[in-house]
Amino acid sequence: MSHSSHYLLLDRIEIEGANAISSPITYGFPALSGFMGAIHALNRKLMQSGLEVDLSGVLVACHEIHVQRYRPHPYTDYTFNQGRNPIKKDGKTASIIEEGKAHLTVSLVLEVSASRQAARDIDDDQATIEQQCKALVFQQRIAGGSVVAIKGVQLYSYTNEEDIKKALLPAFVLMDAQEHLIDITHQMQTTAPEATALDALIELATLHHEPVANEKSGWKTRSKKTGRGWLVPMPVGYQGLIPAFDSGKLENSRNPEYSSQYVETIYSLGKWVFPRRLPNQFSNCFWRYSQSDNLYLFTQTTEAYQGE
Repeated sequence: MSHSSHYLLLDRIEIEGANAISSPITYGFPALSGFMGAIHALNRKLMQSGLEVDLSGVLVACHEIHVQRYRPHPYTDYTFNQGRNPIKKDGKTASIIEEGKAHLTVSLVLEVSASRQAARDIDDDQATIEQQCKALVFQQRIAGGSVVAIKGVQLYSYTNEEDIKKALLPAFVLMDAQEHLIDITHQMQTTAPEATALDALIELATLHHEPVANEKSGWKTRSKKTGRGWLVPMPVGYQGLIPAFDSGKLENSRNPEYSSQYVETIYSLGKWVFPRRLPNQFSNCFWRYSQSDNLYLFTQTTEAYQGE
């Protein structure tokens, strides 16, 4: 029987060319699926090497991000910088497929679950496992981008939570803020009963500029996010549209060995939180897979942040 035994810190991973289009309607920081998928792949490689562990949760902290975009004037819309692909084998110019890319530096903290014997093996061979994980991360992509540098990889005991928070500084940790979305939706429904959570998401992305009488400035800016912290709309998973196809039934699927299903993106709110203000229960900061019926989600256990 496995239990949470260690934390694995992948410190300051520099990623180039990550996918900045996180969903059909959001862009900027890559989607959680890009990080969760990369860690799932890392977990499978560790299992194949004989290390019986489960990387059961992922904490995502961002130190720096540069979305590759451009606008000629301060009041015009941004457009993504595009790159030209190499010429085709027949010598013709390859088509430009619009993409959104970002260069970023992130730290990932992985929750390591293992049996008691496997946990003892980790303690006995900690340096080797850290080097193995570092080499494996360099060999794969994260959120579609290339890993160009890693400051370090370090295993921590499950009780050294404060040391990890210190190691993350300075950064902001991505947390679930679904309770804010629910609260704002209810507020809007008091004056507009037909308002939905989608209306609340759009409202959160809106700045209202209102005239103020008898003031020199003449204008004030109002937002639903005021006083709630650094809120951002984000995709948190998928919902199945039709029943899943059995393996091998859907033509041209990426991997015919597994069942396939048509899905749509589910949206919610995230919140960037300074490490010093994370919940007292550190395990609540980790994103985990959650599957129920036709819902395939990334979830956290919610708890009030320190200072709120």
